[in-house]
Amino acid sequence: MSVQPPIINVMEQAARKAARGLNRDFGEVEHLQVSRKGPSDFVTAADMQAERVLLDELRKARPRYGFLMEEGGAKPGKDEHNRWIVDPLDGTTNFLHGIPHFAISIAQEQDGEIIAGVVYEPVRDEMFWAAKGLGAFLNRRRLRVSSREHLRDALIATGIPFRGKPKHPAYLDTVAKVMPEVAGIRRFGSAALDLAWLAAGRYDGFWEFGLEPWDIAAGLLLVREAGGRVTDIEGKDAMFANGSVLAANARLYDPLAKLVHAGMG
Repeated sequence: MSVQPPIINVMEQAARKAARGLNRDFGEVEHLQVSRKGPSDFVTAADMQAERVLLDELRKARPRYGFLMEEGGAKPGKDEHNRWIVDPLDGTTNFLHGIPHFAISIAQEQDGEIIAGVVYEPVRDEMFWAAKGLGAFLNRRRLRVSSREHLRDALIATGIPFRGKPKHPAYLDTVAKVMPEVAGIRRFGSAALDLAWLAAGRYDGFWEFGLEPWDIAAGLLLVREAGGRVTDIEGKDAMFANGSVLAANARLYDPLAKLVHAGMG
């Protein structure tokens, strides 16, 4: 058991309020699958409404903080040291197709460092949260990355660029190198949840390119506070700058990195 810091309480309350609308709209999306027009416009509206709820709730709690949001972009605040980094719906394509695997991600960035974050999966009511130096948790249960030592036993998560994104050949090459060496590869379509599940020991490693800060901000802290190692693809701390992530438990990080780098040539 753990007592949540006040800042986590703020993020949790905001996420839960936004999630009520997403859960309601998700039920409607399932019905819209059979319509001729399709649910795309509806999902865009649901995404933006969730972001508005998060903006309002977080601004009420910390009115001076700035924002970096998927839909709304950067919004400077009077507090130059703190800002929220928010993805109101990570896993939009899953949501669009009626697949119950999506999340809300909120992180607090202070002077360029992520110090608190939540990733909330509303369908299963799983609230992953972490605060710098206090550990990572799922609801009230402490999280640790897996203890697996060999890639042959490891389940690895990744993401493949969707239509209009570059680097498809690079992904195929890295997958070709990793796949024969591991127990399995999963591509579930939400980087925020991939990192949260890595922190929870459900996955043993993760790599992806082409990510945005709001996709990964909270998840990076979750992995670190759960005892994992997370960097960009080059082994540096520049995930926001280049949009790549490589993460695993301490035993598997180096062998996974070797395979990914081999695939990249």
